[in-house]
Amino acid sequence: MMVVAILGLVMAMGVPSILQELHEEPMRKAVNDVTEICGHARAMAILSGKPTTVVFHPHDGTIDGGSAPAGAVSTRNSGKPTTSSQLDGSITIEMLDINLIEDKDADEAGVRFFPNGTSDEMTLILHSGDQWRKITLEVTTALTTVTSTVQ
Repeated sequence: MMVVAILGLVMAMGVPSILQELHEEPMRKAVNDVTEICGHARAMAILSGKPTTVVFHPHDGTIDGGSAPAGAVSTRNSGKPTTSSQLDGSITIEMLDINLIEDKDADEAGVRFFPNGTSDEMTLILHSGDQWRKITLEVTTALTTVTSTVQ
């Protein structure tokens, strides 16, 4: 009886961790979505030999990266690649600069990925509560970098 009680206690302590892994917090989900969408757009541009565009809609918080390349997978729980996303209502886009032009107030802003593995310059700052994340695209490699910023 004592062993069963101890096992029950250990399992009860593990449930929050398991649930947290299955349900991504809004900021982590937003950052993962942006980096995955940009990664798939880069791969699509390289594989197809044609420029690919990721379109941001800052006012309604949507991001559309078109379709994922054939055979693309996600490292996340769903297993399906993320090619578009709706940011959680608690996430605000504080800054969206594309090629050094502020596009936060634009209805639509596009970041282009090119077949040679390069991209437009992009800086995106997301804010939620006391969390700030800065996502940048390196123009020569089109790879994303995420940093935490403090305001």
